[in-house]
Amino acid sequence: MTTVSLLAALALGACTNAKDVLEPSAITPPASSAQSSAAPQGKSTTATTSTTTAPAPSPAPSTTASPAPSRTPAQTAALAKTRLQVAPIVGASVDVAAPLTAELQTRAKQRGLTLVGSTDQTATHVLKGYFSTMSEGKDTTVIYVWDIYDPSGNRLHRINGQQKAPSVGSSEGWSAVAPATMQAIADQTIDQFAAWLGSGGAG
Repeated sequence: MTTVSLLAALALGACTNAKDVLEPSAITPPASSAQSSAAPQGKSTTATTSTTTAPAPSPAPSTTASPAPSRTPAQTAALAKTRLQVAPIVGASVDVAAPLTAELQTRAKQRGLTLVGSTDQTATHVLKGYFSTMSEGKDTTVIYVWDIYDPSGNRLHRINGQQKAPSVGSSEGWSAVAPATMQAIADQTIDQFAAWLGSGGAG
């Protein structure tokens, strides 16, 4: 009897263990633990791969940098097709805006851009500028924002910045702004516009 009861107890114990093993909840943890234990190996392998691959990009910049000249013809074509119309400047006096608009024309020619008049219907882009000044001791800072629109009036891009220079005389505001300051802004504006256009003119 003692042997039979011991055998029965062992059989019941085996059945209980079998049920535990056959339970989905019992199967899942070992599987996940097996995966998790395997995962670090996979990660370590990936980490090793990324580490060994990491030095590889170092020659890549040289190969990536070389195709840059091949983009130049496309950029040149994009610039050549552009007909830029400059809207009246907002915020700056006519006298101060004069050297700005003159330099915009000069710089645009250097960049291969064509500026058109306000009545020209062939404009591909419209440039609207908003200007203000801020005096700081002996310096005057010109703050500018340019919005670029398509002919339908949709804004495509924004250029903004500021140019700080010594004030002219003891005056403040626009009378303290030298023509060279406005010319520098014109150069930066055309350069940034050309760079944006050359990159595809998106955003």
